[in-house]
Amino acid sequence: MLHPTRRSFVAAVALSLSLASIAAHADDCFEQAGAYQGVNPLVLRAVAWRESKGDAAAINHNANGSIDIGQLQINSIHFSDLKREGIPHRALMDPCVNVFVAAWLMKQKMVKYGNTWRAIGAYHSESPKQRDAYARSIQQILVSWGEPRPAM
Repeated sequence: MLHPTRRSFVAAVALSLSLASIAAHADDCFEQAGAYQGVNPLVLRAVAWRESKGDAAAINHNANGSIDIGQLQINSIHFSDLKREGIPHRALMDPCVNVFVAAWLMKQKMVKYGNTWRAIGAYHSESPKQRDAYARSIQQILVSWGEPRPAM
């Protein structure tokens, strides 16, 4: 039996699959996933731009043997957790599922680090040097879009 928060996550992903068939653009998923997880949708969009330039079909084979999938480049290290949640890794090719999973992963980092740039950087890496560089790259993307840096 799934824990209630896990059950609601699986329900949200299932809902995103339904909404994906209705929504004209995956952009709606950024708003929905952000609202559902309490993650700034602008940050999710900036991560998608940083990771794949928004390419929902992006697949990256890493030097360490792992694979990143979709516009938010969900790493294969998460496949077993997602499988336990009832989400097969092939579902990550669906743009809305990819965004909802990324928001869920970002929320986990926010629970660990608070609503901080550290949490945003940890989406990419827990290594402080890589984490902080990634967070700065997301800040730079937001600034280049004319968005103020979200208060953290």
